[in-house]
Amino acid sequence: MHKIDRKIPNIMGTQHPDNAGVPFFKGDQSKNPFITAYKEVDEAFNNFAVLDTDEYMWDWEGKHADAAVIDRLYSEHYEYFKGHQLGRDKFLTFRLPNIWEEKGYSLMQAMTTMLSAEDFARDLSFEQRPLFEAILPMAQTSEQLIEIEDKFSKLAHFKSDEFTSGSNNTDHIEMIPLFEGFKTQLHSPEILKEYLQLYEQRTGQSLPYLRVFLAGSDSALSNGFMNSIIGNKLALTRLHEFSDQKDLPIFPIAGTGSTIFRGGLSPKWIKRYLQEFPGLKTATVQSAFRYDYPLKQVQSAIKELRSGLQNNQAVSMTDREQNVLINVAKKSADCYHETLDQLINDLQKIFDAFPKRRDRRQHIGILGYSRQVDGYKMPRAITFTGSLYSVGVPPEFIGFGRALMSLNAEELAIFTRHYPNLRNDFTFLAHYISVDALESLIAKNPAWLEAKKDIQDLQSILQFEIGPSNEKEEEHSRLASDLVKISDPTTRTLLIQKQAVLRNFLG
Repeated sequence: MHKIDRKIPNIMGTQHPDNAGVPFFKGDQSKNPFITAYKEVDEAFNNFAVLDTDEYMWDWEGKHADAAVIDRLYSEHYEYFKGHQLGRDKFLTFRLPNIWEEKGYSLMQAMTTMLSAEDFARDLSFEQRPLFEAILPMAQTSEQLIEIEDKFSKLAHFKSDEFTSGSNNTDHIEMIPLFEGFKTQLHSPEILKEYLQLYEQRTGQSLPYLRVFLAGSDSALSNGFMNSIIGNKLALTRLHEFSDQKDLPIFPIAGTGSTIFRGGLSPKWIKRYLQEFPGLKTATVQSAFRYDYPLKQVQSAIKELRSGLQNNQAVSMTDREQNVLINVAKKSADCYHETLDQLINDLQKIFDAFPKRRDRRQHIGILGYSRQVDGYKMPRAITFTGSLYSVGVPPEFIGFGRALMSLNAEELAIFTRHYPNLRNDFTFLAHYISVDALESLIAKNPAWLEAKKDIQDLQSILQFEIGPSNEKEEEHSRLASDLVKISDPTTRTLLIQKQAVLRNFLG
């Protein structure tokens, strides 16, 4: 294996807006959980200094980002960053806009910020340029990664020649492909193989390592929870195999939230998470993880998670197991789509009332883009997930029950072997089913009977109790029953917010 002369981050804080409660850094007087784009610089610093995260994602994809981030961090917290240098001890990693999916207005701004940050760090006599790698969301091909590298290199040379003569910028960045769908995750080794070949042709050098990002949220939104969790597991296994074949260290990152649907990473589920993501080296602690639990619990959980990731070993699968799981994933996606297509219009009023937590661009129109599933314009995964929890039908159940019931003995054995927390997860999730709310939904649209069938099928296989098990869950269920009956948008938003606080995540 190649020698790596940098620290690989284990804990990545992100700006995913899934928190129900008020962030700790806003102070005791604030009752507003919304985080403005300007406040995100303070957030990044507190994630480093208070929570001791290794890395923070600075998101330029579909949202407003503060281009002065490095100037403000260094100016306002010079002593801290003198001892904890960005690019050496702590890492700020840009998620770039995908110019093949949305307008690339902010791409040059993001790249220029990276270049000027190097100048600033040099003037402060810091030894490492602070920003040297970038995430490409929705990566589909190796050529896309190379094209972003080329654009950065050309901009670096232009800036050095025209604006900072005699103080040349480094002309390369390290790319982190973010594979979001089942297909790209499954075929990630083939994409990376092509990328390595193109990189060597372009530079005459070989890469010492790779960081690869696997989405959890958008893959679940697109094809359902069972399909998503299988895709993540297959990708982790195949990336490990590819790493061995190429004698190249690969450090997988998973983009996962507090809900099980979006990966299931919360301060109370560290051991469960490490079991379900074998071989993972970097985990994203999103807003709900950081702000919906007591600060000391969060700090302790981050330490436990870091230690676990450093010792986290990949799990091998036979070709037969992989092929069986691919078939299971396809079955489950079919069940999910059959049901979701008939329910999505019923959920639109809930999506519209969903609370906001960040300054985002409009999801559709000239500046944004929208995810689509079967031709339907979908909300972001957090809104989708939280909306279904709020109407008393956790999205994990949709399509999962019927898919699980359809498996033969071999398929079931292989799937349960690689999903060790199956029973525990759904026993917990069943507490958030509101029978009254579901019956109200069925009365208006019989298609919800399919979701009920999913729940019943899972119950018959896994033997869990349906409904609340404590006072908070009982209140959550009552609010769900109210939510599906009321028509006032403002009241809907208030009910969703109350439920989010009860369950420790927005979506």
